[in-house]
Formats: sequence, C-alpha cells, structure tokens
Amino acid sequence: MRIVALEEHYAIEALARRIPADVVVARGYPHPDAPSARPQIEALLGEFGEQRLGSMDASGISMQVLSSSGPGSELLPPAEAVVWAREINDRLAAEIAKQPKRYAGFAHLPLCAPEKAAEELERCITKLGFCGTMVNGTTGGKFLDDPAFEPVLARCEALDVPLYIHPGIPPAAVREAYFSNLPGPMPTIMSRAGYGWHSEVAIHVLRLALSGALDRHPRLQIVIGHQGEGLPAMLTRFEEQYGGLAPKFLQRSPVQAMHDQLHITVAGFYSVPAFNMLLQTFGIDRLMFSVDYPYSRNDWAREFFNKIELSPSDRAKFAHGNADRLLKLKA
Repeated sequence: MRIVALEEHYAIEALARRIPADVVVARGYPHPDAPSARPQIEALLGEFGEQRLGSMDASGISMQVLSSSGPGSELLPPAEAVVWAREINDRLAAEIAKQPKRYAGFAHLPLCAPEKAAEELERCITKLGFCGTMVNGTTGGKFLDDPAFEPVLARCEALDVPLYIHPGIPPAAVREAYFSNLPGPMPTIMSRAGYGWHSEVAIHVLRLALSGALDRHPRLQIVIGHQGEGLPAMLTRFEEQYGGLAPKFLQRSPVQAMHDQLHITVAGFYSVPAFNMLLQTFGIDRLMFSVDYPYSRNDWAREFFNKIELSPSDRAKFAHGNADRLLKLKA
C-alpha cells in the first residue's frame, strides 16, 4: 500500500550557520558550536540519500513531504530573511528533483516579512511544485491570527494549499514564566516535547478560530501533528465555553471551524487509544499518517500503522488518500 508521511524534516547546516549565533541562542536554540546532544539526528536531517530512502523502504513508506527544521529565516532581518528562505526552498527543490516520486516539499516562508512571504509561497507552489507550507511556532512572539499575517493566510487560501502548524521554541518570556525553576534538563524538556510544544500548537489553532481568522478564510486548510496536540480531548470543553460566541462574535463555533478546516497527522504519537479518540472526534477523512522523521523512527510509525483497526478503505485514506487529495500529490 502507498504510504505518505508529511511531517518529515530536513536541515541545511550551511544555511543555518549564516544566522548569527547570538540570535540563535537568544531564541532558545543551542549555540551552533556547542556539542550536539543528538548528533545522529542532526546528521540524518541533512541527508537525502541512502539512509533516508533506505529507512523509508524498510518500513514501506512511499513518500516524505519535507519541511525545514531548526533556526530559520524568521530570526533574520526582513531583507536577509527573504534571501535565506528563497535559498533553502531552492535547495529543497533540487533534492526533490532527484527523487520526485519519493519526496515532496513544504515551503519555508520569511514570516518576518509577510507580504514577501506570500510572494515566496506563490513561487514555491507555482514554480517549484511544492504542496503547501509549514510554520514553526510563533514569529516575533505573534501567532498567525495577528493581522500582519493576513497576506500569508489569504495566499494559502487563494492557492488552495494547506498550512501546517508545527511547534516552535516558546518565546523567552513564556519559557521563564511557565517552564523555569525546575531541576536539570526539565525546563527544556517541558517547554518542548514534554508539553510546551503541544499546548502551543493547540493555542495557535484555537486563536485562529476565536479571532475570526478561520471565518475570514473559510477555504484555508490547516494541518497539525502529534495526534491533534491535545485538542481532541478538549472539544466538549470548547463547545461549552465558546459555543455561544456564534453568531454574535463568530460565524461558526470554534469547534465547527476546526471540524471544517483542520486536518491531523499522528506524527511521533503512536498511542492506539489516543488514535481511537481522534478517530471518533474528527473522523477518518481528516486524519493522515506521519512519522516526524528523523526525530521519530519510521519503523515505530509503521508498527503503529499495523496495530490500528481500520477498514481497508479507511486504512487507504489514512495511509495516502487524504494526503494525496489535500496536497494534490501524485503517486
């Protein structure tokens, strides 16, 4: 069976090193020259050949949709950010051209320059053949509901391509208020994969709904990972708290907006009970397979895929059908 994974990452070290080290550290990333805590993962991020493809083949994964990981253009001044984003997108396009049946791409956007980001998105879709864009957390401490980012939301809608919201390192003030004063490595872990990342994406989606951004862009399609970042368990609570906001403040309840415009991958989360709740709350037509490679492993994801109970037609939707339709992928 064809299997598409669409939260799969890469990095170009030479480009990352063009971002000033003090800016990288201030944003919460390790110093570029510090010993790596995960050298094997960092090596895999920059590799597009035998190791990546071999791991995909061993787990029966047909295609990866690749997205940039780590420090990006949002850390640079706007003019530099536009050049940096264009270069990393061109580098990704070159790798996809070598393996067009195995790789597709999400655009990296210079979000600190929203009008230029919209232009770069259009270039990536119409000239490079990419299938959407991925945003990594907040930009300058702002979520996508901020009016500054309207050009990006509008261009995604006009181009009919999805916007994948991925976690990012929380701003310094958030790290200090919510995740500091814990022993050892716990502040870092808790602020990221230990909870902070998932709550941030949930807040990001909820803000898009509550701000009216999803109402203003009803054809915009949002993708999130990690089995919904905790949102499925909160839908009843959200309906209780926010359901009455429509129609006075919103055209639809936030829960309805999520059902209309949100798609969810399982990237990195392989709990069968959690998947069953996700299936019950959002339905199979909104769910897609993913791995979160190389931060997670292809074989773990394939083992999970084999465990879940789905009809043959629903399994095909989850494996590739929904992704093929949403991203306009070709087998």
